[in-house]
Amino acid sequence: MNILLSIAFVGAWSSGFIGAKLGSGSAPTITLLMWRFLPLAVVLGVVALTATRASWRGLTPRVLVRQAAVGALSQSGYLLTVYYAIELGVSSGTTALIDGTQPLVAGALAGPLLGLPVSRRQWLGLGLGVTGVAVVTVADAGAGTGVAWWAYLVPFLGMLSLVAATFLDRRSRTDVRPMVSMTVHAVTSAVVFTALAAATGAVTPPASGSFWTAVVWLVVLSTFGGYGLYWLILRRSGVTKVNTLMFLMAPVTAVWGALMFGEPFGTQTVVGLALGLLAVAVVHRGDRHDHHDNHDNHSHHDRDDRHDRHRDDQDRQQLPAPGPFTPRRSGWHRARSSSRQPERPVPATPTAGPGSG
Repeated sequence: MNILLSIAFVGAWSSGFIGAKLGSGSAPTITLLMWRFLPLAVVLGVVALTATRASWRGLTPRVLVRQAAVGALSQSGYLLTVYYAIELGVSSGTTALIDGTQPLVAGALAGPLLGLPVSRRQWLGLGLGVTGVAVVTVADAGAGTGVAWWAYLVPFLGMLSLVAATFLDRRSRTDVRPMVSMTVHAVTSAVVFTALAAATGAVTPPASGSFWTAVVWLVVLSTFGGYGLYWLILRRSGVTKVNTLMFLMAPVTAVWGALMFGEPFGTQTVVGLALGLLAVAVVHRGDRHDHHDNHDNHSHHDRDDRHDRHRDDQDRQQLPAPGPFTPRRSGWHRARSSSRQPERPVPATPTAGPGSG
């Protein structure tokens, strides 16, 4: 069952890039995003007022404002750049690969921004991932598609917006339920894209069937499929499993885009994607090794604790009962066995892709 869920998740999440490609030829990016989020915001708003009202209790305005800011970064800012890059002609596979470096970048920045330890393996993984992105980008740009060089910088802006959203959400001390955050993010994006569409005169949708096919594709497959499966796998298998699956989006999207739209998929693309997967393997193996070491350390400390408690019990049997002139025993034995809890890894945000919102 876990394998089937993983396959479904990768397919649903990757479908967001394909849906963006489907809709990019029929309407401007702003129009597509506006009509993607408007019906979604209405549906989630109705659900929030009826079925999930209890989930909103106790949430302060400050928490909701923070979630709105996270949504503006992780969906409005991120999706705008991704869709715009695809509209400019950047292949869906290249865009997905740039997006896929988000967990690596977030993990590397966790040290200076959150004070978490960053291992050499993480830096090595980041280097391999960036190299893979460079190889695929050069291959895409050299395929004679006529895409301007600066168009390849647009997805990087979206990836950085996603990283910023990750750290903003990470600093929150309030646990917000997925349906609540999803609703706030969708409503925020609906407001942002509607305002942008009204300001640019791009509110009216085209009558073409391909546009509405793309809208339904993005709402059903990408949003509910990708987002719902993300949280299901996260709860069943943990954040490391989800982060690993996120890196499969780029090769799946690249193959999908090549078959469906004839996007370039040559030797350089294969090499770049392989470097991206190698980066994942390096970081993932390092995480498992660190987790194993932490487990061994905790087991060792637990044995020390049991040994110290046993020795304390023996000492107490030999010592007289505490009186006014009996010195208290030091708690040093117990204190020395305390260990620092392992830091939580920085996860990919649940809105880390076009399939999320």
